[in-house]
This record gives sequence, structure tokens and C-alpha cells, in this order.
Amino acid sequence: MSEHTAALSWSRQGRDFTYETYSRDHVLTFENGQKSLASSAPGFVGNPEALNPETLLVGSLSSCHMLTFLAVCAKRGYVVEQYDDAASGLLEKNADGKMAITRITLRPKATFSGEKQPNAEELAKLHDRAHANCFIGSSIRAEVTVEPV
Repeated sequence: MSEHTAALSWSRQGRDFTYETYSRDHVLTFENGQKSLASSAPGFVGNPEALNPETLLVGSLSSCHMLTFLAVCAKRGYVVEQYDDAASGLLEKNADGKMAITRITLRPKATFSGEKQPNAEELAKLHDRAHANCFIGSSIRAEVTVEPV
């Protein structure tokens, strides 16, 4: 078991406090000291230059899947040279009528080197195993689709 932390800081900074006018900008400070400007998504009166929670969720899942995929490949003797993903998440009303990220699609493309190269079936199994063991994937309710490129 491990615990992971993030601190959040927001202030009104003298702005009017109405739905249309208050600032959504805030600072996230992660356990290693890295800081990031965050806000709501632009469609919700947020700052388009800041990270938003929906994008962070999609990025977190993409990162977790890749890290798990690399571990699975290394343990099975595959050498991954390059890994890219074009992940996307869909924000829409869920079955309860509430706004939620309901679907996330990962589009990973892995390049391998060495003699051991996975065929299409083996590659799909590697991604299936990575998805089944990804901590973030196991933590969310959204439908996750992995479409290897």
C-alpha cells in the first residue's frame, strides 16, 4: 500500500464572486514538489492555458497504461523502443444524468526492437494485461477502450 498526495491552492484575488466571474485558476502541488496551473475546461469558463481535471484524468490513465505495458513487456522479454498514445476522453451525461467522463479511448503505438517481436494477437494480449493491471484503470468507472495503432 502507498499513499499519494496533492495540495491545491485557490484564492478569490479580489474578483467578483459570481458564477460568470470568479477565477477557476488554481495551483496543484504534487508530492514531489512539482506545481501545475489548473483550471476548469474552457467550456466551463476555465483558462485554456491551464490543465483541467478531465484532461488530467485522461492523461493519468494514458500514463498508467503505458507504465504497466512497459512492465509487462519487460517481464516477457520484449524490448520497447518507442511508445506514443493519442488518448481521448468523452465528457457527457452518464446513466444517472450527471456529467462524467464516460469513455476513454487509448490509442497506443509501440515500437519494438530485438529478435522478439509480438504479432498482432500477442500485442493485444500485452495491452489487455496492461489494462487489467493499471492502477488508474482499476480505479475509474468510465469505459476504457484500447485501440493499438
